[in-house]
Amino acid sequence: MEFDLRRFTDRLCRFRSTAGEEAAATDWLRDRLDDLGFHTYTWEADADLLATHPSFPDDPAAIDVDGRRSVAGVLALGDAPLDPTDGGSEETGADDYPTIVLNGHIDVVPAESESWDSDPFEPTRRGGDGDVNRRSGEAPADETLTARGATDMKSGVAACVGAALDVREAVETGARDLDLRVVVEAVAGEEDGGYGAASAALSNPYPFERDAAIVAEPTDLTPVIACGGSLMARLRLTGRSAHAAARWHGEDVLPRFERIRRTFMDLETERAETHAHPLYEEFPVPYPVVCGTVHAGSWASTVPAALTAEFRIGVAPGETVAEAERAFRDRIDSVVADDPWLREHPPTFERFSVQFEPCDIDPDEPIVDAVRAGAREAGVPDAAPAGATYGADSRHFVDAGIPAVLFGPGDIREAHYPNESIRWSEVERGREAIAAAVMAFAEVEGDGGER
Repeated sequence: MEFDLRRFTDRLCRFRSTAGEEAAATDWLRDRLDDLGFHTYTWEADADLLATHPSFPDDPAAIDVDGRRSVAGVLALGDAPLDPTDGGSEETGADDYPTIVLNGHIDVVPAESESWDSDPFEPTRRGGDGDVNRRSGEAPADETLTARGATDMKSGVAACVGAALDVREAVETGARDLDLRVVVEAVAGEEDGGYGAASAALSNPYPFERDAAIVAEPTDLTPVIACGGSLMARLRLTGRSAHAAARWHGEDVLPRFERIRRTFMDLETERAETHAHPLYEEFPVPYPVVCGTVHAGSWASTVPAALTAEFRIGVAPGETVAEAERAFRDRIDSVVADDPWLREHPPTFERFSVQFEPCDIDPDEPIVDAVRAGAREAGVPDAAPAGATYGADSRHFVDAGIPAVLFGPGDIREAHYPNESIRWSEVERGREAIAAAVMAFAEVEGDGGER
C-alpha cells in the first residue's frame, strides 16, 4: 500500500473523534497501519486502572471509558526483534535494541459549525499549486489545511506515520545501518486527561520496553521539554438571602467571592517568583489562574446566597497538583479567618474533572539532542529546548521513566479555535525532522548508549 500524506491526513480529519467517539478513527487507523506493514496493537481504557492514576477521579464509576480505544503500529527494523522474548544474541541481547515511540492523539475538541467558514470535519485546502491569485497574478501562498484536528493534532499523527515509514525505507535500502523499533501511537482521550497514554503507561501494551518518545503536539517544530500542569477545582460559598430592598439583612456571597478571587490572583503573581523556572521566563504569566465559570444567586431582587465557581490553576514543573492545591487552600483559609460569616459557614474547594501533573526532563537527555539534530537535518532552524504552559501526554511517558519531548508541526494558538489551520509545508518538514530524529537517536542508543 502506498502512503500519501495528504490523503491520509484528510481522511483522518473527517472523523468526528470527539470525547468518547474515537473508536471509528482508531479502527480505520489500525487497518491502514496493517496495510502499511506495521504490527498493530490496540487497547481499551480501563476505568479501574485509571482510577489509580492521580490525573483521574478515584471512583471508576466517574470515568467514562466507552469508545476510548487506542492503537499503535510497530516496525521492527534491522536485526531488532518485535518481541524480545523471541531471542537476540548472547552478546547484545534483544533488549539492547533501542525503541522510540512517536505519539499523537486522535481525539479532538468539539467544533461549533456556526463559527467556521467551512465544515469543520470536511478538510479544506487553500493556496499551494494551482491556486494563483487570478486578480493580481501573484504566486500562491503556502498551502494550508483547515479542519478540526488539523493542528491539534491529526497532522502530527500522520507525520509520525510517514516518518516511521521513511525510517523503514532508509534501513531497508541500506541508506542507514540501524537496528531499532519504531512505535507509532494514536491514543484516545488526551484532551480529557490522557486515557490512552495513561493506560499504556500504567500497563505496557507491548512485549518490549520503551526508551524515549516524541509527542508530535503543535510546537512550531521547537523541542518542548517542560509542560505545566493544571488543577481543576470547584469553589462553593454559602451566604444568606434577603430582599434586595433590605439587603443589609442578607449575607452576600459576591464580595466574599471577589476577595478569594483577588487573593488567588495575588498568589498567581507570587508563584511566578517562588516557582521560577528558566524555561518559563518568556511567559508573562507562567502558571495562570482562571475562573472559567461563576454561578451565583437565584433572582435579581434577592441577595445571592449561594455561589459556585470553577477554577483552572496552573501547576509549575517541579511541584505536584497536591502541593498547588494546598497553596490555594491556605489562601482561602486566610480569607475565612478574617470573615466571621465564613468562619461559621466555611467554603468548600474540591477537585473536579481530571488533573494534569506537570513534567520536565533534563535538556541533556539523548532524545533532546536527537530531536534538535533531526530538526537541523530537515532544515529547521535550531531552537533551544522550551517550556509550555499547557499539559500534554508527554507527562505520562515521563512518569513511567520514559524521556519524552514535544515536537511537531503547527501553532498551538490554532488549537481549539474556529477555522483551525496548519501550513502544509510544516507538516512535510515535520515528517522529515521526526524521521531524522528517530535515526539520530537510534545511532546513539544503538552504539552503546545507556538504556
